[in-house]
Order: sequence, then C-alpha cells, then structure tokens
Amino acid sequence: MNWMEIKDTSDIEYLLERFGYFHDGCLREMYMWTGTYVNEDLSMEVPGELDTNVKLLFQRQYANPSAIEILFEGVTGIRIIPSPENYDSIIIDAVILKIEDNFYWADNYDWHPKENADNYSNWISAKQMKWREVNDWMGKQNRYELKNIPK
Repeated sequence: MNWMEIKDTSDIEYLLERFGYFHDGCLREMYMWTGTYVNEDLSMEVPGELDTNVKLLFQRQYANPSAIEILFEGVTGIRIIPSPENYDSIIIDAVILKIEDNFYWADNYDWHPKENADNYSNWISAKQMKWREVNDWMGKQNRYELKNIPK
C-alpha cells in the first residue's frame, strides 16, 4: 500500500479512527536512521537539516487494519521506554497532535508535550508523518530485521 501523508487534523482523525485509536495495540518494532555517516575514507557527511527518521510498526487485535507502519521524517524528539518487568506493553488509546509545525504521537490519549513530555508515556515528534496499512505484517516475525545481525 502507498504511504498516506498526514497534513492536518482531518488526516490525523482519519488515521486515529481507522486504527481504533491504537486500542488493544502494541508498538511491535522501531527502526531509526540518520543522514549522517562516515565514508570509507573516514570523512564524514553531516546534513545541515534534521536528518533523523523513524519507522514504527504497530499491531492490534482488530482487523482492517490490523497492522500499520508510521514513518516520521525530520524527528525532533523521541522517548521510548521499555515496560518494566511484570507490566504489559498494551496501548489502551493513543493520541496524535499537530502543534505548530510538529506532529506528535504518544501512547497515552491524555498526553500533551507541554504538560507531560517527561512522564512514562512513549512519544515521538517530527516535522512530517506518513502511514500505511501492512496487514500481512502480523505475528512475531521481525520486519525491520537486518540479515547481518547475530541472533
């Protein structure tokens, strides 16, 4: 499926309603990369713009869609905290906000960046946000797994 860009509050509301506000879902995987790298001659390439991007894979216990992937481009902040021992990682309800020129996703419907950015919620903010349905990406199999990482 093609990527759908989030541009305004109507796009946000469509995604939240389409994916049931992430209810009974989970953040299954995360993949992050930057535009900064070291060349083979050991020189470094450093872009002047925001160069961090993140993909998140979410699954949920409902069909159509049961899995989505969200792409955050130009990441401005991120806080992903593993669940403590003896706690689950189930998302009850999530929120997506557009504040000024940033998009925010958080795994707590009552979350707001100015009020509780440092609480125990997982959140990410970025300049651009896109999503797509990936219903065949269910189960335990890692989708972002690199072939050369030892298991």
